[in-house]
Amino acid sequence: MICGVDEAGRGPIAGPVFAAAVILGVNHGIQGLADSKAISARRRDLLAAEIYLKATAWSVASASVEEIEQHNILQATLLAMKRAVEGLDTLPSQVLVDGLFVPDVATPSQAIVRGDSSVAEISAASILAKTSRDVHMLTMHDQFPQYGFDRHKGYPTKAHLMALREYGVSVIHRRAFAPVRALLVEAGEK
Repeated sequence: MICGVDEAGRGPIAGPVFAAAVILGVNHGIQGLADSKAISARRRDLLAAEIYLKATAWSVASASVEEIEQHNILQATLLAMKRAVEGLDTLPSQVLVDGLFVPDVATPSQAIVRGDSSVAEISAASILAKTSRDVHMLTMHDQFPQYGFDRHKGYPTKAHLMALREYGVSVIHRRAFAPVRALLVEAGEK
């Protein structure tokens, strides 16, 4: 009962950070699992549907922009991961986390650098976290179409930074992140 955990959305300047926890089970039969950044959006969506259907257990959670601002992005990421693990309906025997840090959970945990490309359970978590965050950012695009969240998902692309300059900072922008903070300082805000 190994649980893989990964996050999506540490680098964007807008929107929450998402995390997923996945227990695949021994005979899951899911082919093509890999780091979510290494596969196309279409392939990610197909794999996500298969993971939801075939995994022994899965959970997706997030930490809000307010929590990111309050704690910092690392602590907010660990909070989202903790929520994802605690949201599983099956208790794992071990938690394997992509990266250098593990969330504060009761289950024995281990961090694995580049685990999203070497451990199937972490790859599956990577895919669920990424696809879930992308869906959320499409919803944010419906509310704030001027920023183009449907294209860049909140990452600091040239187009996103231009929109920020033109339309100002929205409630879903991370004010502590350098590009947003610089615009706020320029505009005379705290």
